Amino acid sequence: MKSVFGLTLLSSLVFVPTCLADETGHSQRPPNLIFVLSDDIAQGDLGCYGQRLIQTPRLDQMAAEGTRYLQAYCGTSVCAPSRSSFFTGLHTGHCPVRGNYEVPPEGQLPLPDQTVTIAEVAKAAGYATATFGKWGMGFFDSSGAPAKQGVDHFFGYNCQRHAHSYFPTYLYSDEQPYILPGNNGRDVGQTYAQQLIQDDMIGWVRKQGDQPFFLFYAITLPHGRHEIDDYGIYEDRPWTDKQKAYAAQVTRVDSDMGQLVDTLKELGIAKHTLIIFTGDNGSSFSPSSEIGKRFDQASNGLRGFKRGMYEGALRQAALAWWPGTVPVRVDDQPWAFWDVLPTFVELSGVTPPKGYETDGHSLVSYLKGGPAPERDYFYWELHTGNPIQAARFGDWKAVRNGIDRPVEIYNLKNDAAESQDLADQRNDLVQRAEEIFSAAHRPDPNWPLTGHAADHKRLAKQAWAIKKERDRKGWIPEHARPLSDLPARK
Repeated sequence: MKSVFGLTLLSSLVFVPTCLADETGHSQRPPNLIFVLSDDIAQGDLGCYGQRLIQTPRLDQMAAEGTRYLQAYCGTSVCAPSRSSFFTGLHTGHCPVRGNYEVPPEGQLPLPDQTVTIAEVAKAAGYATATFGKWGMGFFDSSGAPAKQGVDHFFGYNCQRHAHSYFPTYLYSDEQPYILPGNNGRDVGQTYAQQLIQDDMIGWVRKQGDQPFFLFYAITLPHGRHEIDDYGIYEDRPWTDKQKAYAAQVTRVDSDMGQLVDTLKELGIAKHTLIIFTGDNGSSFSPSSEIGKRFDQASNGLRGFKRGMYEGALRQAALAWWPGTVPVRVDDQPWAFWDVLPTFVELSGVTPPKGYETDGHSLVSYLKGGPAPERDYFYWELHTGNPIQAARFGDWKAVRNGIDRPVEIYNLKNDAAESQDLADQRNDLVQRAEEIFSAAHRPDPNWPLTGHAADHKRLAKQAWAIKKERDRKGWIPEHARPLSDLPARK
C-alpha cells in the first residue's frame, strides 16, 4: 500500500472473489449492485423529499423501505464527470474526466486503458456486468468503450449529444446500431428510446437468474430535451408543454424503477440486491426558471444548481434499498459517488485488480445503519471554461468560482444555504481550503486550471457541428440494422 496525493492505492495481480458470511457464520452469495443515475433529477423532484405536484409513488415507497440521504454528494455538477467519478471511484481532482469533453464525430473523452473501473472490479469478482442508458465515457473505437472498461452488455446511447433526443434515429446494442422506426431525431416520433432501454434492462436482469450481477442504469430522463410519448396524468394540467413533459419524465423514471423492483421480487433476488438510486447533480434549474419555479425544485433551501459548486448543485437525490439489510431511516451524514467503488469491493469480497485506486471510503457499515466514515475532506472541480473548485472539511465548505476568484467560506452546520461568506473572518480556513485545492488537484493536460485547452475547444466545435448536421439529415449509421433484428431479451 502507498499513498499518492492523499489517496490509498491497492493493487494485486490475483483476483480472489470471496463469499460473505451471515450472522450464523454460513457463507452466502455476494449481493447484486444496481446503481441508478437519473440524469438531472433533483431532491426537489421526488415526493419523499417534499415534491407536491409530481407523483413518484414507487420511489417514495423505496425511500420508506430503505434509507433516504440528505447530504449525498454527486461526483460534480454536470453529466460526464459526475458519471465518471462514480465509475472510477475518483473525485474530480483525480478522475480522468473533469468536464464535458465532446469529440467528433460521436462520443466524449474516453476513459484511459489503465483506469480501473467498478465494472472491471465486478468482473474480477465473477459478476455479470451491464450498462443501460447513456454512456458518455468513450466511443466504441476508443479506450473508453464499454466492453473495454468491464461492461459485458451495453444498450442505449454511447454519446451524450446523441442522448439529447428521446426519439433518436438509432440506439446501440453493444456496438451494433439499430434503427428506430418513425423517428427523425429532431422531435417527438414513433419509437420512444426509454421504452426500448427499459425493456432491454429488465430482460437482462431476468437472464441473470441467481448469478451475481452489477448493473449501471444511466437513465437519460429527465434531462432535456423534455420529450415524452405521453403526458399521462399531467395532460390536462394548466402548465406549459415543457412543464408537463418534465413532470411526465420524472413519473416515468418512477414507474420504471417500480418495474425493476417488482422484477427483483418476482425473481426472488430482492434480498440479495442493493439498489442505490441517485441523480448526477443537484437542482438542475434556476429557481426562477420555467421548471424550477413551477415545481419548487430547490425546496430544500440550498443555494445553486447544475454547473455550480454550491450545495444545491452538489447534493443530489439519493436512496438506498436492500430489503433486510439497509435500515429504514433518513440520514444527514455526508458521502459521495467515489465511495461506491470501495463499498462494492468490500461487499463483493474481491481483491481489486492491479492499478486500482480510489478516493472513497467503504460505506458498508454506514449502509447497514452505522455512522458515515470519517475523512479529511471532500473535493470537487468542474471544467466548463474557467475551472471552479469546492471542498468540504467537517462542517466547513469552501468554494472558488474560478482560479482567479477569491475563496469563499461557509459554515454548513449553521448556514446550509451558504448565504454568509466568512472568508474575511477566517483566514485560517481560507488557507486550509487553498491547501486542499492544491493537494487534491492532480495535473492533467486535458484539464488545465487555466481553462479549456486549445484541442478541447477545437474538437468540441467540430463535434457540435457534426451533431447539428446529422440532426438536420436524420442521420443513421451505415451499418445500422432494423430494430426487428434486435434479439429479444424477455
